[in-house]
Amino acid sequence: MRIYSWNVNGLRACAKKGFCDWLNASDADIVGVQEVRARAGQLPSELTAPEGWYVHMVESERAGYSGVALYCRLPPDEVVTSLGHPDFDREGRLQLARFGRLLVVNGYFPNGNGPNRDLSRIPFKLAFYQRLFDLLDPAIRAGEPVLVMGDLNTAHRPIDLARPKANEKTSGFRPEERDELDRWFAAGWVDTFRHFEKGPEHYTWWSQRFGVREKNIGWRLDYVLASPGAMPFVRAAGILPEVEGSDHCPVFVEVDEAILGG
Repeated sequence: MRIYSWNVNGLRACAKKGFCDWLNASDADIVGVQEVRARAGQLPSELTAPEGWYVHMVESERAGYSGVALYCRLPPDEVVTSLGHPDFDREGRLQLARFGRLLVVNGYFPNGNGPNRDLSRIPFKLAFYQRLFDLLDPAIRAGEPVLVMGDLNTAHRPIDLARPKANEKTSGFRPEERDELDRWFAAGWVDTFRHFEKGPEHYTWWSQRFGVREKNIGWRLDYVLASPGAMPFVRAAGILPEVEGSDHCPVFVEVDEAILGG
């Protein structure tokens, strides 16, 4: 099974740049997208009901903001979209979809920047991380296979961005944000990409300023995290920087179908 994650930075805009062609040509079984930034009623049927796909969308209360969607070859057994707190739920950032034994979490984690890029949203961002961690903790302790994918909006280590020294005080590479990822990894979560690839210069987001992507001055903000119960089924993971259409590129994980259980 191939499972993809992609922050599309506006699904309507990405569709004009080839999203539907990419989706239908992909070998994906499940695709989670983030930053949809549109309500289902504003989207054409090729995005809300493409042939051969089950689609589930979550909208933000605020128009033109956030939102996540799942495209699946087979419908999930159930989908939960709440973290149990209105401050998080109203922003439309989460889907927890069960496929047999496997739980797939598609998340658009908050950015720490406030309206004036003043870091005022970092507490909200960290609370989102912590609430999701606590929600998933019983499944982790029970050894269940769980994959958390999406735009985590944090580069974990200096190797995960092109200019770490220049961004030490920038949201996305602040010590408190990186410490929160450390907490997840200490609890047994695995960064599937780094499990297979230890080298530098692998990024998933680039500024839209001219020439930045061509020079590969980027950040690795998009992940697929695997629980200890999922890792025995993980066969590969990767990044697809050649896929354009957004300021982010898709990431993926390949898992054995046995992860679904009998």
